[in-house]
Amino acid sequence: MKNKMNHEAFLQQTIALAVKNTKIGGGPFAAIICHNDKIIASSANAVTLNLDPTAHAEVLAIRSACQTLQDFQLNDCVLYSSCEPCPMCLGAIYWARLKAVYFACNREDAAIAGFDDSFIYDEVPKDPENRRIMMRQISLDSALHPFSAWLAHENRRLY
Repeated sequence: MKNKMNHEAFLQQTIALAVKNTKIGGGPFAAIICHNDKIIASSANAVTLNLDPTAHAEVLAIRSACQTLQDFQLNDCVLYSSCEPCPMCLGAIYWARLKAVYFACNREDAAIAGFDDSFIYDEVPKDPENRRIMMRQISLDSALHPFSAWLAHENRRLY
């Protein structure tokens, strides 16, 4: 029962942080990352405050947690979010290799509040040439050079 209580307590903290963030002009989202049941990073959405569309709470918390642990992977960490992560944050969560995510509101709740990401979820499975934003691959002889350089590098750190 202790774990459930911790999950709820951490989610309550994200909700309080999200509410506080709205009072300073930020978005109504927040995230906390814990390692061994201890908070190592927290952040609120700073999209409008930083004029940065990638400054979502989860992304900022992941960046902070990685710096705290001095690692680019968060294998033993848990993320708590005031809302179900959007597609961008979901990608960041998978890249960071978090072991679990707990969230309070879901994407439908966010859509009702004016944060509807359904168009992105709809775009992801489409072939690039069928997306709303024009995307075209251009074939270049040098296109694979970065990957060749990576594969040739003896001390590359896999991720």
